[in-house]
Amino acid sequence: MPDHKMPATLRFMLAARRCELQGLESLSVTCELVTRISLLVHQLQKERGYSNVYLGNQTDHFLHQLDAHSADCAVVEREVHGFFLSMDTAQANSADRARLFNRIAYVLHGFDELPGLRRRIRERQLSPRQATQAFTRLIGGLLAVVFEAADTAVDPGITRVLVALFNFMQGKELAGQERAVGVEGFSRGYFDDELQARLLHLQDGQERCFDIFGEFADTEANALWQQILSTDTVAQVISLRGVAQRTSAEAKVDPGLCEPWFELNTKRIDAMKQVESHLTQCLLERCRRSIAEAHADLDNHRALLGRVAQMDAGSDQALLFSVHSSTLDSPPQDAVGNHLARSVLDLLHEQNQRLQQVSDELQETRETLNERKLIERAKKLLMNDYGLSEDAAYTRLRQSAMERSMRLVDVAQSLLTFAARKAQEKPRTDKARRG
Repeated sequence: MPDHKMPATLRFMLAARRCELQGLESLSVTCELVTRISLLVHQLQKERGYSNVYLGNQTDHFLHQLDAHSADCAVVEREVHGFFLSMDTAQANSADRARLFNRIAYVLHGFDELPGLRRRIRERQLSPRQATQAFTRLIGGLLAVVFEAADTAVDPGITRVLVALFNFMQGKELAGQERAVGVEGFSRGYFDDELQARLLHLQDGQERCFDIFGEFADTEANALWQQILSTDTVAQVISLRGVAQRTSAEAKVDPGLCEPWFELNTKRIDAMKQVESHLTQCLLERCRRSIAEAHADLDNHRALLGRVAQMDAGSDQALLFSVHSSTLDSPPQDAVGNHLARSVLDLLHEQNQRLQQVSDELQETRETLNERKLIERAKKLLMNDYGLSEDAAYTRLRQSAMERSMRLVDVAQSLLTFAARKAQEKPRTDKARRG
């Protein structure tokens, strides 16, 4: 039976299933985008690293490698740019979609600035730190797109993979920033208090990201990560971290340590790409499987409801489809009609239970993302109110959490609640003064 000839109750039940399928198909496009972004972020991290050592070395020793990485990065950049432009912006009909498109607009602006950035690097118009910050802003914008994808996914299984992927990519990005800070410190022979604090902040951030990744990733991804952690490369990176912490203006080390630090961290970051690639492959496979299952469910649902509607031909539809009618609980006068009514109620109940289960699983998985939002908001509040850097704001939050034996997210929530209450009281105080 064609959908449009079905009774209204059944048509709306089918419409609910179609909405789920459309949500998955839209999510599949987003997951494909995330996969491409993963590759671009990795290329940008390479280019940032070689830009950093090229500017800090003051010779053309690394220029050839830098040019090669810039060329590779430009190829992937064009692919991502083309994918952005191919997206259906007419679907911008919800707040979730609006946030995603706004993040993409920021990235596109960053793409426009890349040629000028590359030119200034080769002309040595920028310091290593300035170049690092410019690349980091663009990478941060790309990671924000991945975050929005995780925050708006409609499938719990896909959301779990996206949460694992986002946190692993964020941890890997912090590892790239740590590499840059190490290059800066080792190239001058010591790390001052600012660089020491920065290193500790980045190492702590990596640990948090990789812990969340481990919670949401599958067994194979976790096994790959443990293999990387047990390598001699990671052991040497940890050793050089210790060397960096012991330096000072009075206790300098050989600036030549800059190159082994860079090479070891580069090997470590390249190894991380194996885990990232595994997660993106899992993401695409999960999307394909979920869409295939949704298509099959929709076809089965349509066939089942079609049979129910045909069996009901000639019966009292007002009784059958008035699902709240008290007569459904009365002794049946028409055994077939009452059986069909209960069949529809059972289907509705089953569908409601399934949707509620999906909603509960999504809420549980997104809790990690919501906690991240609270911490970021609290950091921005401290940065704006006290003129702190991002590192200093995070350090203050962390110290407060340790002193009060509270979770970091609970301290952030407490701070935001206090700030909101203070903002509400201020107009009343000003009014009383004027009075």
